[in-house]
Amino acid sequence: MISGNSYLTALDYITACKLKLDETFLTIKTYVPWNQRGLLFKVLQEEGEKMLHKKTPNLNESAISNRNKQSDHDCSSAKESDVSGVHQLATLLMMLDPTDDVCRILCADALYQLDRIDESHKMLSLALNSSSQRSPVLARLALLQFKKGFIYDGNQVIKKVIQIGDTSCLLPIMDIFKEEDRKLMQSHCHSKALNILQNKQGETYIKEAIAYLSFAIIASGGHAKESLLARARCYGQLGQKKTAIFDFNAVLKDDPSNVEALSGKGFMHITLKQQKEAVQDLCLAVKVDSSYVIKEVRSLKPETQMLVGEWLHEHCWGLLADLIATDSELQSQTAFNDLEKIAQALTELDNTNSSFHILYTDILIGKEKYEEAFMHLKQSFSNRAIDDSAKARYGILHVKYRNILAAAQELSPLAGKSPGEVEVLVKFLDKRQRQSLSQISGQEGNSIMQENQHEKALNYLSLAVIASNNNPKYLRLRASCLSHVGDFKNAINDMDKAIQRHGTNSLQIQVADYCSKGLILVLMSEEDAAVRQYMKALSLDSTFALSYITNTPGKFKLAQIFTQIAHKYFEQRLFEESWKITDCGLLIDENNHELKKLKSRIKREASGCRVH
Repeated sequence: MISGNSYLTALDYITACKLKLDETFLTIKTYVPWNQRGLLFKVLQEEGEKMLHKKTPNLNESAISNRNKQSDHDCSSAKESDVSGVHQLATLLMMLDPTDDVCRILCADALYQLDRIDESHKMLSLALNSSSQRSPVLARLALLQFKKGFIYDGNQVIKKVIQIGDTSCLLPIMDIFKEEDRKLMQSHCHSKALNILQNKQGETYIKEAIAYLSFAIIASGGHAKESLLARARCYGQLGQKKTAIFDFNAVLKDDPSNVEALSGKGFMHITLKQQKEAVQDLCLAVKVDSSYVIKEVRSLKPETQMLVGEWLHEHCWGLLADLIATDSELQSQTAFNDLEKIAQALTELDNTNSSFHILYTDILIGKEKYEEAFMHLKQSFSNRAIDDSAKARYGILHVKYRNILAAAQELSPLAGKSPGEVEVLVKFLDKRQRQSLSQISGQEGNSIMQENQHEKALNYLSLAVIASNNNPKYLRLRASCLSHVGDFKNAINDMDKAIQRHGTNSLQIQVADYCSKGLILVLMSEEDAAVRQYMKALSLDSTFALSYITNTPGKFKLAQIFTQIAHKYFEQRLFEESWKITDCGLLIDENNHELKKLKSRIKREASGCRVH
């Protein structure tokens, strides 16, 4: 003991106790100094507990070698935790200190493992009244009562432990109890908890049920799936959502595809407003058993059901958009299958929600199940008004069946209202189909615009822009149409996109774009910015620029604008800038007297300065 080999110390005293217990007791009292007796007592107590719990000791190899030379003991057999020896050791310790509760419990545990149940029960009963270790004693008594078939008595003992509030007292003794006895206790505690939950209501009874379930879980070694699920639901009812998630995760650790744990955990995340986590768990649950998830969702409050539907729909739509753009056919096929199952579950959850049916249709189109998609769309909207989103899906199917004009008619209303949705839909089409759709849409839009039906034309031109992936030709047409309806800001955006692609365009087209943008800026009363655009056009090709200016806004009007802006810079004494604008203005209208006067004033004011 003094050299630090506690395990070997315990083996020596176990051997001594087996030989002559009384003489061992007398020897300790006589030969062990009083100031070392307390340490010896603690060392023997701890090593006895380790042996009983079958914990492998840390042995010093040289100490074992020396011991083998000095003793006839077989150390290998001693390592097997001789329960009989532990009982002898516990008896010795009780003789040394009859008031020590830990030694009494150690002795009772050894008797249990020796199948001396009645003796173990008697010792625990005697210890109950005076013991400071009340919860551990009660927990052992409960198990022994169940083992002996005294269910009522065992239940009463469990109640006492619950009242004390120390359910963790069962943890240290799980290694001691035999598997069949632990299962007996687990079964009883689980059944008792379910009985409470079924027949009683209120927070107090839920907490009581949690205590019984905790005993069942501990008795199982932490793997009682049904008890963990039941306890998680109880914690959810008490508002302890994170604790509930912990129990659900314990189930999923052993069974990752457990639909009850997945859906339950998802619902907890919903109450915590954790959208990403909730959607992830519910999607996994749907893949395992959609009918169970639908039933569980329907048991929630209507507003929560609606939130679940919205989150799943949003997730599926976003994932669908990503899948359409992916190049991995195998990955897409697997993901499409998963999406199909989730979307189908959504339609079953709420058959009246058109968005769910449209999502399901999109997934069928993505899987190239065109006939099935058409039939589902037709059945879904047989008893309700068809909206623009549904019409757009008909349009995609029309393209697949090579009816391009009908497709444009169906898709164009949604292109004007929700271009982002149409951008996703046209990705279902191949390059040739998109090209055909953009051409027909552009022609229809241009034709309708000539009839001054600009709102209607705008829808077709938006579809042409989307289908062609921002072809400058259709951007210019749409910018013109937007200008007619007074949406100058978006018209400028379209012209900017067209100008960004000037690299492959002819000089005349570039000049026309700058002039068109300048005209829109004039209509917006952004004269300064408009002048800049016209100056760019004039610098590229003044002849071609002047031919555009003559038509709109006209040389006289534009020259007035140039005069106004040139005067502004002159007043700010920015003579060089004013000179450039004046020069360009005279290119537009060489007879403009105001510009000529301004040019003379600039020369006088900036005499001595280099202005050109």
